[in-house]
Amino acid sequence: MAGTDEIDFSLDEAAFAGIVRPKRQPAGVLGSAGSAELDQVGKAGIPTMVVDHVHVRYRVFGGRKLGASTGYKPSLYRRLFERATSSVGAVSEVHAVRGVSFVAHEGESIGIVGRNGAGKSTLLRAMAGLMPYSEGAVYARGQCALLGVNAALLTALTGERNIMLGGLALGLTRAEVRARFDSIVEFAGIGDFVRLPMNAYSSGMASRLRFAISTSKVPDILMIDEALSTGDAEFQRRSRDKILEVQELAGTVFLVSHSAKAVEAMCERALWLEKGELVMDGPAGAVLEAYREGRVPPPLEAETANQETTHD
Repeated sequence: MAGTDEIDFSLDEAAFAGIVRPKRQPAGVLGSAGSAELDQVGKAGIPTMVVDHVHVRYRVFGGRKLGASTGYKPSLYRRLFERATSSVGAVSEVHAVRGVSFVAHEGESIGIVGRNGAGKSTLLRAMAGLMPYSEGAVYARGQCALLGVNAALLTALTGERNIMLGGLALGLTRAEVRARFDSIVEFAGIGDFVRLPMNAYSSGMASRLRFAISTSKVPDILMIDEALSTGDAEFQRRSRDKILEVQELAGTVFLVSHSAKAVEAMCERALWLEKGELVMDGPAGAVLEAYREGRVPPPLEAETANQETTHD
């Protein structure tokens, strides 16, 4: 997957209160009078991303927990033995995403909801090509951009140099970056600080600059990971307006958020992840209602009960 970029994104739930999601029509229409299947594809929009039975496993290195989880306190000799045999380099495997499959179409805005640790951000990073998946496949049509929390610009360089490098990484030419330079600086609100090294910036200034750079070009597939909330109220309002503008022009938008209002405002479809599994995929209103009420589909409830019985 070419052209994947990751930058800082910050927006709180209040920023979406009362916002109406922009109406976007799929740009491409496939279909012919003689093919009902192609007509159906045309109504839904051209597929832009296919996630096919994706599993994500990764290893965690670190010490293991000593003692039993049942409240039983081991003897002194047992504790000493476990401490001697448990290495700080012990390896544990985390199965974060379990067989997720779906198809996204051009013109869709898709929210991804779930509890902490459900695998939302991990799935998004795998879709963006930033994290390898163990099984399955991801197919994307066009350029992807992930607005997340783990990227960093080169702090030893000035804001001006970072704007140029960030613009080039997005696929802009030098002339296009220069043409958008003033608007990027104005949106970030950093003024003359753009001439200084970024290690002189506050965390808020750095976040605003990353956001301004990332939204200077509209990607084919926009992925938003709302895992951070920084910046003052004025910048959050501007960020909200910019996100809605980018969403209106982008082919497909994914939003990971704990905010039901944000998903309702921006998305017409939602995916609900639970313990790494896709338990519900449908209209945003129906999925969010089930998510709020905690109505986990019966197959997952049965599997969870079986796992608990096995552990006992």
